[in-house]
Amino acid sequence: MTHDNDQTNQTLAFGLIGAADRLERRLDRALSNTRGISFREYQLLRELSRLYDGAATRVDLAAAVGLTPSAVTRALKPLEKLGYVVTHKSDRDARRSLATLTAGGRELLADAQGAVDGVMAQLSFPSTNRAQLIRLFNTLGAR
Repeated sequence: MTHDNDQTNQTLAFGLIGAADRLERRLDRALSNTRGISFREYQLLRELSRLYDGAATRVDLAAAVGLTPSAVTRALKPLEKLGYVVTHKSDRDARRSLATLTAGGRELLADAQGAVDGVMAQLSFPSTNRAQLIRLFNTLGAR
């Protein structure tokens, strides 16, 4: 019986990973076509705005989006070059450098939200199970 349960769990987990991958690709295409950014860049800008009111250390931002601080540094570089984010370097500790969303970054984020909303409007989740799904997704892999 345990083997059947393990197989079912594996099938469900792999299905979820596949669905997430397909959704991320749809979001990438929609964001790239409208604002020229990737979904990962959108996530960084969104978390920077939402969690940190527009300014955060790369370490804090990395924790919020599930990346390493060095991956966040690499991901923010193009956004800095385009003027959507500025970095204030710490003289004492590079990990304490502060990434700040610019006015242009806030505008980009607002425009990009429309593309994300368009993709989300095409999804259909049974309304009776949404809260249960959210709880399940938030607990997966937490142990």
